[in-house]
Amino acid sequence: MTSSSVPLPEFPYLEGEPLLGKVAIITGAGRIRSIGRAAAILLARLGADVVVTGTGRSPDRYPDEEKAAGWRDIESVADEIRGLGRRSMTAVLDVTDAEAVEIFFGNVIDEMGRADFLVNNAAAPMGADRVPMTEVDRDVFRWVVEVKVMGAFYLSQLMARQLLAQNEGGSIVSISSMAGKTGSPNNLAYNAANFALNGMTQSMAKELGPHGITVNAVCPGLIPTARWGDKDTTSEEKMALIPAGRPGKFEEVAELIAFLCTPSSRYINGQAINIDGGRVTEH
Repeated sequence: MTSSSVPLPEFPYLEGEPLLGKVAIITGAGRIRSIGRAAAILLARLGADVVVTGTGRSPDRYPDEEKAAGWRDIESVADEIRGLGRRSMTAVLDVTDAEAVEIFFGNVIDEMGRADFLVNNAAAPMGADRVPMTEVDRDVFRWVVEVKVMGAFYLSQLMARQLLAQNEGGSIVSISSMAGKTGSPNNLAYNAANFALNGMTQSMAKELGPHGITVNAVCPGLIPTARWGDKDTTSEEKMALIPAGRPGKFEEVAELIAFLCTPSSRYINGQAINIDGGRVTEH
């Protein structure tokens, strides 16, 4: 047999629209500079219809760049998705409200007909939780954990039931953090929430994997999204910790999220994947 007669490997999912006819749900996707918006747009480009949720921010809380752009939070993201020829649905949603989440999910199935991918991206904003552990307010700690952990649980449970009923596989991707891999001072609530999310990912993956459903977490490092506000993300001190020498881009994180929803990633399951420029390498 000559080399010319050996068939080349085939990569059928790297071309065209591999997610055509599928429906994705992304929480926390209303800001211009955000992982959620970037992931929504990329999934739509790959063929998926996309449901986006947000907290219903008041326009007076929008950063200057959003005010200048006439931004309308999740409605603007939905317009972008529709501009790509996909269907979109929006919802103001408190992911910590189990009853509201259940009503929302039922509405998604009624309107979109199915659900195939869930991206748990909602997280509490940085702020009062980033203090020494002796000073963390109990309600703040509870809120950070409830948004990240309970929100992901409520939605993932409903999504798992739907995927099992559809019996066509699917993906759950939770946005964790390098804070779910290594502890740091003045970060107790966020560390706790993300370590929990990574453990949930492993458990769900082992339960759902036999049904063709993958469950993974994405662990970004320093990504200057709107959550950072006006904080310096390029200081010499911060860059010294990152072998890549720069902050990450939310588009880069979106590419990983989208890949984990494509058929090409079917053999990746139960992982918490770092995307941090090499900062965390021991886990």
